[in-house]
Amino acid sequence: MEQKRKLAAVLAVMLTAGSVLAGCGSEEAAKAPAGGAAGGDGKPVKLDIIETGSGLPSPDQDIIKSELDKALKTEINLTVYASMDDYKNQLNVRMASSNYPDLFLVDKQQLKQFSEQGLLLDLTPYKEKLKPTLDFIGEESVKKAVLGGKQFAIAKSPQVPYDTYWVRKDWLDKLGLKVPVTPEELLEVSKAFKEKDPDGNGKADTFGLTGGKLGAFSTLFGAYGVGFEGGAPSVYVKDGKMVHALYDGNIKAALGFIREFVASGSVDPELLANSGLQHRQKAIKGEAGIIYVDWPNMTKEQFVEQMKAVSANVNWVQVGALKGPGGAYASGWDTGKTAGLYAIPRALEKNPEKLQKVFDLLNYVSTKEGSLLVQYGVKGKHYNLEGEKVVPTELMGKEGGYFWLYQFTGRPELEYLKVKFEKQAPYVEFASKQPRIEAYNGFINYPAGYNAADADRYIEEELAKFIYGKRPLEEYDAFLKTLEGSMNYKAYLAEAEKRLKELGYLK
Repeated sequence: MEQKRKLAAVLAVMLTAGSVLAGCGSEEAAKAPAGGAAGGDGKPVKLDIIETGSGLPSPDQDIIKSELDKALKTEINLTVYASMDDYKNQLNVRMASSNYPDLFLVDKQQLKQFSEQGLLLDLTPYKEKLKPTLDFIGEESVKKAVLGGKQFAIAKSPQVPYDTYWVRKDWLDKLGLKVPVTPEELLEVSKAFKEKDPDGNGKADTFGLTGGKLGAFSTLFGAYGVGFEGGAPSVYVKDGKMVHALYDGNIKAALGFIREFVASGSVDPELLANSGLQHRQKAIKGEAGIIYVDWPNMTKEQFVEQMKAVSANVNWVQVGALKGPGGAYASGWDTGKTAGLYAIPRALEKNPEKLQKVFDLLNYVSTKEGSLLVQYGVKGKHYNLEGEKVVPTELMGKEGGYFWLYQFTGRPELEYLKVKFEKQAPYVEFASKQPRIEAYNGFINYPAGYNAADADRYIEEELAKFIYGKRPLEEYDAFLKTLEGSMNYKAYLAEAEKRLKELGYLK
């Protein structure tokens, strides 16, 4: 009976965590921790860190933890959760019960919620102590975690784009077609892949385009000068004015063309239902000849081997931005997003010794020495240096799969990718150099009364209706009116404009 009561209490805490929370009210610094002081009692300082991720080995097999603990005189306890939902539940429970981790991952919504509840440490007064960290992530990344003029988290350093269209070059050659360079040519190729038996098996079992939901059309939107990324509309600046993709003057023309594309019957009929990487599997199995996806999922050896097992002559090539009526952009690219936001609980200001160790950790992984450790492992074991060039050893490939979990402030992305994925370097370069519409969604804070999840869901559902011919384009303005009225989107747009002015992107 007692156990049942305890279980019920735990469940009650988990189920009510959200409501409970809602009710709550210089380089010199970087060098300090290496070989620096332990705790006041001479023992290593324990740091409890939680985030999402996978592949973390047990502590006794974790060489990065061991090296960090040695350098910083800490005892790091890193816990990772493979499921984002599980992670959020765990974090909510811990924040609600004042069982705070010392450093933890938050998303944008949690950053706002926890900061408003007074649970996060305002890092603004500590900026000088965090100078190596802030210098490493860069000025633009610093802005990503500022709310109401206060610095409530550390954003990882910027990433680079990975996604482009890919097309089966062997199928193009068989049908006498070229790599498409316009939206119309892409449509013609897609139709040919559906209708002309490109794999030569005598069966009508192939189609043209596949991808992950509406994200598959990002480059087509880009050809009309409309910023979309991952199927979501971007916020950007044109001619000195803020433009939201849904209000872009070319949006109806873009939707009209994409609607024509889908109506051709050459698009993956399950495109809107694709979850995870189901679209990649369709490409691997030879069902689709065009895919919008990132380069790792098309070029890593295990995937290439799977493709070759289906068709020995398979040859996927990247497709650049398509030239259309609005220019040539592979997609929108949100310069305001980040691969991670790490926050520190406000309660830690009462424990200056531990707080300093968290700062030491962030600063250390932002220095050359610490950054090399969390990127590539142990020098002489996982990599060697030839001048400034990092040369991986075989052991890095075997043991380095989890090192990224300790990259709390990010990494120099392009440099890192070219070392870790030397064979894929041309694909990395191609994707990163495609022209993109510079967007700022990640900088925008959600205003009171605005529910981003509800608005995003409504936008995705209605855009799908327009694209799949379930709703006439003549009703597009009515869609915007509902969005503004029922979803409080006007407040979001106002906040977006205000924020872009604050950051200097708008005058």
